[in-house]
Amino acid sequence: MSDPVRLPLSAPLPLRLRNLGASLAVVVLAVGVFSVVPHTQDRLATLYGWGSFTFTGYRFLWVAALLYGAGLAVFHALLHDPAEATKSVRFWRVVTVFLTSPAALIRQGLPPEDRVAVLATLLKAFFGPLMALALMSFCTGAVEHGVEIVASGAFAEGFRVLFDRHGFWFLMQLILFVDVLLFTIGYLVESPRLGNQIRSVDPTLVGWAAAMLCYPPFNSVTSAVLGSQVSDFPQFDDPTAHLTLNLLLLGLMAVYASASVALGWKASNLTHRGIVARGPYALIRHPAYTCKNIAWWIGSIPMVSAAFHVSLFAGIQAFASVVGWTMLYILRALTEEDHLRGVDGDYAAYAAKVRYRFVPGVV
Repeated sequence: MSDPVRLPLSAPLPLRLRNLGASLAVVVLAVGVFSVVPHTQDRLATLYGWGSFTFTGYRFLWVAALLYGAGLAVFHALLHDPAEATKSVRFWRVVTVFLTSPAALIRQGLPPEDRVAVLATLLKAFFGPLMALALMSFCTGAVEHGVEIVASGAFAEGFRVLFDRHGFWFLMQLILFVDVLLFTIGYLVESPRLGNQIRSVDPTLVGWAAAMLCYPPFNSVTSAVLGSQVSDFPQFDDPTAHLTLNLLLLGLMAVYASASVALGWKASNLTHRGIVARGPYALIRHPAYTCKNIAWWIGSIPMVSAAFHVSLFAGIQAFASVVGWTMLYILRALTEEDHLRGVDGDYAAYAAKVRYRFVPGVV
């Protein structure tokens, strides 16, 4: 077998400027593509903010890209040690070689460092704009509901009214904001000083498919196949059951967000950036997936129950939908573990200490 293609990294420009230029080119490409693909148009056209301070998702995304680009300029000018080419530089070198000599590249393959660079750059380009827009949406949502709690006088109407109108949504948006904030930083910032360098990216089609089917636009395909029987805020006739189950749902989502906090700067999908064994990861290996799925099961109760009242077949279909989503997350957990075990012995050592994947003492 011939040696993989070794991509030249020499260029007339100083390495520091090449690193910055390559990173900025990835940002423009990612935001540009995100701005024109059909599935993003509704979210980009939506008006966000409050009072007289409003803006579209489109404007936010490009302003955020501009600020991120300025941050990259500072990082590369003052902080980053330009001892080697960044993943962005390697990515563009691969693109150049693919466009000029695709047959040779496909035949001979890439060395591991270039393969990681390409996959990591594609991962950041996909999730960066997606996470940034979601982060802004959750932030404005939490602020809006928080302001309404104070300004609407709902306190006088009772806890149930306050909880249903604004309390639940304020807490949910705040929880999701914390979760997405950590993942946004994880995707957009990679530095040896933060200890979050990407050592490896899952190279398998199954691993990528299992993850991407949970995010737009690919989750529309998943919903079309599996259905969607989950309510973000399930309604129950009994007041005690309504408050108890929804507070439990919020508690589970809070633990879900605490898993992201435990990951810290290492939060991102499909990557190996070092093993985390603190927080909920000290108890089980996939606390985020466990909590999210239990929360979804709670959210599915009214819809699945209603389906069974229609017919046995409709009920089984609704139940199977929730099971299908759970199985998808189990597949994500298994593919993630396969990837991490294949990089080095760190994950095997962690798994030996934390024996259970999803439920302490059970499985």
